[in-house]
Amino acid sequence: MRRLAVPVGVMAAVVGAFGYVGAVDPNEPGHYPVCPLLRLTGLYCPGCGGLRSAHAFAHGDIAAALGSNALAVAGYVFFAVLWVVWTVRAARGRPMSIAAGPALWWGIGAVLIVFSVVRNLPLGAALAP
Repeated sequence: MRRLAVPVGVMAAVVGAFGYVGAVDPNEPGHYPVCPLLRLTGLYCPGCGGLRSAHAFAHGDIAAALGSNALAVAGYVFFAVLWVVWTVRAARGRPMSIAAGPALWWGIGAVLIVFSVVRNLPLGAALAP
């Protein structure tokens, strides 16, 4: 099953990263650096709360994970689906290719900007970590 080596290796790295963040609580100060944008401006970037979200997700607390960074949780689910498709295709000997054109990248950028702006407004307080 040499074809599965890369997808399995990627999943091992992801599990290792989630295991570390699950073991080393980002809610306790001193373990991780502070977001530079938050420190300099007081504004939340799209990644703010991502470590707390990953910590809660690793502990099975989906509500807390969504409360810390809902976009990150959507990213975890997207990655899981993409990984399953990749693994199934690799097991069948079919290559995986994703054509990410400019429209996709502009769309991702727009989602990140809108998420950042909304979570910093009073009406988007539920999206703030």
